[in-house]
Amino acid sequence: MNSTIWIALALVLVLEGLGPMLYPRTWRKMIAALIQLPDNTLRRFGGGLVVAGVVIYYMLSHVGG
Repeated sequence: MNSTIWIALALVLVLEGLGPMLYPRTWRKMIAALIQLPDNTLRRFGGGLVVAGVVIYYMLSHVGG
């Protein structure tokens, strides 16, 4: 696997860890609010994040490389 992928994974882990580390109560409230959402809404939200990630990756790989 390309080292760029590992760097990206490391950055994702850092960013994902910041919420519970810095704001644990707010993070819990956010997770509790997500639990209340219907499955269809969560799927759309997740799909939007995937699309955004692919677009950003595509833009960075074509601009920088």
